[in-house]
Amino acid sequence: MDTGLTGYHHQHLRIHPIIDQILERWTGEQKETVHLLINKYGLPNDASWTKIIWYNNSPWKRTIVHLDTVLHNFPTPHLDYLEQTIDYKVPVPFFDELAQFDGSLYPDRTAGEATAKCDQEAANFMALNLMNDIVTGKRNVADARRFATEIEKGLRLKGQSSPYFERFLFPKQSHTADPDVRYF
Repeated sequence: MDTGLTGYHHQHLRIHPIIDQILERWTGEQKETVHLLINKYGLPNDASWTKIIWYNNSPWKRTIVHLDTVLHNFPTPHLDYLEQTIDYKVPVPFFDELAQFDGSLYPDRTAGEATAKCDQEAANFMALNLMNDIVTGKRNVADARRFATEIEKGLRLKGQSSPYFERFLFPKQSHTADPDVRYF
C-alpha cells in the first residue's frame, strides 16, 4: 500500500499511523532497524505488512527492510533483512566472482544496480565496497572474504569501525542500466 509519506523529513519526524499499525506486527531486529532508519532518513516512502521502503535516501537508491529474514553465515551467523541498492554497472565477467564472495550481494545487469542484503547498514557498505574492490582488481575473492571477516569481527566484537563500513570508497555511478540487445 502506498502510505503517501513522501515529503516528510527527519525534522518533522513523527511515526505515521500506518507505520505504527504495520510495526505492531513486527518484532526484534527488523523493527529496531526501521526505527533507526526513520531517525536517519525520515519516514519511508512506501510500506506493506512485509516490507518498508525508502527511495533515494542518499547515498542509497533504495532501502528495504523486510519482515522475513534469511539466515546468512558469512562471515558470522546473522539474519539478512536490510536490503540496500545503488546504481552500479557490474561487468558481466565478475558476476560469478561476486557470488563466490558473498551470496547476499546481487548485481542486476539490466537495471544497472547492485544490492547488498545484511542486518546492518555498515555491512551493506562493506559488501558493496568490497564488490568494487573485486571489480576493479584491487582484491580477489579470497582476499575480499578474508578482509571482510577481519573487519566485521572487529566491528561486531570490539565496536571497531572502518571506512569500508561508513561510506562508499568509490565514485557514484550513473547511466548504469544495460537493456541488452534487441533480437526481433
